[in-house]
Amino acid sequence: MNSATLLALETSCDESAVAVLHRNGDGTGTLLASLISTQIELHRAYGGVVPEVASRNHALVLRPLVERALAESRLSARQLDAIAATAGPGLASSLLVGHSMAKTLAVAAGVPFLAINHMEGHLLSPFLPLLESSPLATNANSPAGIPPHLALIVSGGHTMLVHARAVGDYQLLGRTLDDAAGEAFDKVARLMGLPYPGGPEIEKRALEGDPTAYDFPRSIPRELDFSFSGLKTAVRYALPKAGDLPREIPNLCASFQQAVIDVLVNKALRAAHGSGCSLVTLSGGVSCNNALRSALAEACARDGLEFLACPPRFSTDNAAMIAFAGLLRFQSGYRSHFDEDIDPNLALCHP
Repeated sequence: MNSATLLALETSCDESAVAVLHRNGDGTGTLLASLISTQIELHRAYGGVVPEVASRNHALVLRPLVERALAESRLSARQLDAIAATAGPGLASSLLVGHSMAKTLAVAAGVPFLAINHMEGHLLSPFLPLLESSPLATNANSPAGIPPHLALIVSGGHTMLVHARAVGDYQLLGRTLDDAAGEAFDKVARLMGLPYPGGPEIEKRALEGDPTAYDFPRSIPRELDFSFSGLKTAVRYALPKAGDLPREIPNLCASFQQAVIDVLVNKALRAAHGSGCSLVTLSGGVSCNNALRSALAEACARDGLEFLACPPRFSTDNAAMIAFAGLLRFQSGYRSHFDEDIDPNLALCHP
């Protein structure tokens, strides 16, 4: 395996991110730079992401981030082996900023361009820290190498169960039929009058609440799919009956959070056993929730399964995971055409 260095840009929603990743010929690697410019404060007043505000801010900060990342890496663009960017899914106006800049940089530097699926970045992110400590596994079907596993991806817009056999070889086992888990957290937080983003606010208040105080539904739709809209509605109906709402907020948060966790853990274990996977991974922004991480880790241990969670610093949107996915793809021979466009609804895989 030849060594390679890749620059990646991530602008799928409201985070402007740039990373530079180097992989050695022996399979180990080093994250040379990983920068994120967050827009949370810009969107908090609106209670959610405003696409026009997000894309305008990407355009303002992305070039300085690229220049800083290259300076921290002590590299010029012409010393890179490839440049990658998120092509989807995400907000079209945001995706265009990073995708267009990455293609421009690749043309100017005379290096290949790689369009990367945002969800593949999340799926592979649990293995990113291993790159710096030991070579990833290799096999004949996947020169880049990842072990087969069952991936639970839980983010603001997606909740997915994926059987990952190798890099690029994925089977969708289950997905959300309505609200994703992260979206449900944000909407329920808004119902309770909590600040945006809702996930961390609910987790914080749940620490002081009783998860059994409210018997919220555990919706179990088709086999391995997810549905959280009914749970959101149950919370809405519970609020007027809660009495002293300020005192009941911790109980409501704890009970809601536990209902989400129960469904995620139950279905992840069923999917792992059904697909014959001995390793379960957890990634996506909602994977920062410590209660979810602990519950899934304990459940896997009881069932004799290995468990690997993405570190919190790589769980929310970031360019390091896009660089990692891009580098694994690049070293497997993948290249994108410069006329390829973004796809806000880009699918990771199919059932």
